[in-house]
Amino acid sequence: MATTSQWLEGARLRTLPAAVSPVLAGSGIAAFESDFSWLLALLCLVVALALQVGVNYANDYSDGIRGTDADRVGPMRLVGSGAAEPRTVKRAAFSCFGVAAVAGLALVILSQLWWLLAVGVAAIAAAWFYTGGRRPYGYLGLGELFVFVFFGLVAVGGTVLVQVEATPPATWAAAVAIGALACAILVANNLRDLAGDAASGKRTLATRLGDRGTRWFFAVLVVVALAAVVAVAALTTWWALLGLLSVVLLAGPVRVVFTGGAGRALIQVLKLVGLGELVAAAGLALGLLIGA
Repeated sequence: MATTSQWLEGARLRTLPAAVSPVLAGSGIAAFESDFSWLLALLCLVVALALQVGVNYANDYSDGIRGTDADRVGPMRLVGSGAAEPRTVKRAAFSCFGVAAVAGLALVILSQLWWLLAVGVAAIAAAWFYTGGRRPYGYLGLGELFVFVFFGLVAVGGTVLVQVEATPPATWAAAVAIGALACAILVANNLRDLAGDAASGKRTLATRLGDRGTRWFFAVLVVVALAAVVAVAALTTWWALLGLLSVVLLAGPVRVVFTGGAGRALIQVLKLVGLGELVAAAGLALGLLIGA
């Protein structure tokens, strides 16, 4: 029971910022455009949460049956630790994907944007094949790219599109801010697991860039995210600069990464960057609402 509680705590820290942040930022844009809808925003949140939880289960299952989690530094995994049967975790992943599909279908019906069905299928496929399938793209160094696309561009852009029926320029600046911070979380995670991933043959971007290159990449992503917040403000209202309050949470992680933090020291980095992403999104949303 204790190990399951540890898994849930780790999943919560990974899931909430990544799921809530794009919906907050996108809904802020919708509010600024005077087209905010509680129902559509709630459905977007259900899709994002279900996909994020599903990804956690899918990664746990796929990495566990491959043996990638045999010597893990971070939070425990259900399959890798033996706390749950692989088939149970796999079933949980696909149940979450089912919830995301149903909520996504409701969004499509309400918005009448039928082509979004293809986007939804692509999002679920990306969630599974990150570590699943015969050639998972997460093992090819493409994880950050897909996270940026689906939990940045698609998540923020989709949230705005179903409410506003358009994507004003500020949409994409907000999407870059959220996507860059989501990527920074994954980069810190892969930096923490660099030695173990290299030993098990998991070729993440961190194993390709090396320790020094990965640390620089992390810092660049944080800078890009903050610059994107400024871009949102320039395109909408300067109140959106409230998103820069995230600097308070992001400065520490950058210092830890740049001073050679490794192993368990990077677990705190993951937590703070996740909270920083959430604060950036909330600051943008609040600023856009005030500016509206």
